Amino acid sequence: MPDFSPSPLIDALEENLFSALEKVAATIDTAALPLVDLSSGSPGQPTPPEIIACLQHAVADEQNHGYPSFWGKTQVRQAIADFYRQRYGVELDPEREVAVFQGSHIGVSGLPRALLKPGQYLISTDPCYPIYRSAALQAQARFYGIPLEEAGDFLPDFSRVPADVARHAGLLMLNYPHNPTGALATPALFSAALDFAREYHIPVVHDFAYAAIGSHAEEAPLSLLAMPGAKAWGVETYTLSKTFSMAGWRFGFAVGNASVIQAFKKLHTHSYSTVFGAVQDAAIAALALPPQRTQQLVAVYHQRRKWVLEMLAAMSWPVHARQGTFFLWLPVPAGFNAATFSALLLNEVHVLVAPGSGFGKGGEQFIRISLTASDEALETALSRIAALRLFPG
Repeated sequence: MPDFSPSPLIDALEENLFSALEKVAATIDTAALPLVDLSSGSPGQPTPPEIIACLQHAVADEQNHGYPSFWGKTQVRQAIADFYRQRYGVELDPEREVAVFQGSHIGVSGLPRALLKPGQYLISTDPCYPIYRSAALQAQARFYGIPLEEAGDFLPDFSRVPADVARHAGLLMLNYPHNPTGALATPALFSAALDFAREYHIPVVHDFAYAAIGSHAEEAPLSLLAMPGAKAWGVETYTLSKTFSMAGWRFGFAVGNASVIQAFKKLHTHSYSTVFGAVQDAAIAALALPPQRTQQLVAVYHQRRKWVLEMLAAMSWPVHARQGTFFLWLPVPAGFNAATFSALLLNEVHVLVAPGSGFGKGGEQFIRISLTASDEALETALSRIAALRLFPG
């Protein structure tokens, strides 16, 4: 059988970090010491029964058996507008300022393709969610990551963007609460981002995947669009995966600047399929749930974070405690880097973590662990790591 080469664009893409971790895990003999996977970011909580019941009813509706509109049902776009008004005080035009798609991955990878010209820069952070780098490449653009440092609470300083990069930028892409560092946005950060966007006349895309998960139960992460004047410059992507424990349902949306939404919608009609009508109906039910239900869903992550931080403190592992998302960003011990420490944990105690280097050069001295693993899995993994006595007491 002949072998055919991929296109130069595909050949230039880095291997997906999480598919690579999956391959590595498959090589570990777990018969004597079962593998504990702390690398995954898939929510483990059950989807609320109200949403499941809505889907079950909607599947039987013959109106959902045909091809849905590319734009999404009028009712689901209205539900999104209502949700943003109630949660964030943001007014949206459901016709012009809302786009729906099959999971927010499509939004964060598609928006750069819809906006960037070849050779322009996509500016984001280093480290960042790896798809931002590949999205820039697929748009035939260049990527620049603003270095994030613990001393600066892992928030970008836009004054560090080289002038030549800023002048040739076509998009600023942010993600707070931040994956992988867990950093939380401040009004000052978003204000500075909007000032930067105005100065260089570029749009801002904010990936708001972890919108419901601050560093504690009482903390509501900030929406970019809630900032004064933000809708003129910004678009925010949102997913039901984390907020409503609907990871496999694949429902996401983008809201904000009408011209950006229009460009993405045009790309959507050429590149992606539509969302099953019954899933759209279930999304309407999810978006209508009271905030208390959302808080119940994510409470488990806050509870886990608290006792995991206590276990880390007991083994003298220094950790930046104020982290959002359902991950923890942890520094590696002295004498290691992300790759060597991750390999040690995998080979010695059969614990799989995400090496920080997979998120960019700025992650070389960190690993990421997930709070979506069960209590038992987390306790087992941390006990095994503690037995290695890697941190001086």
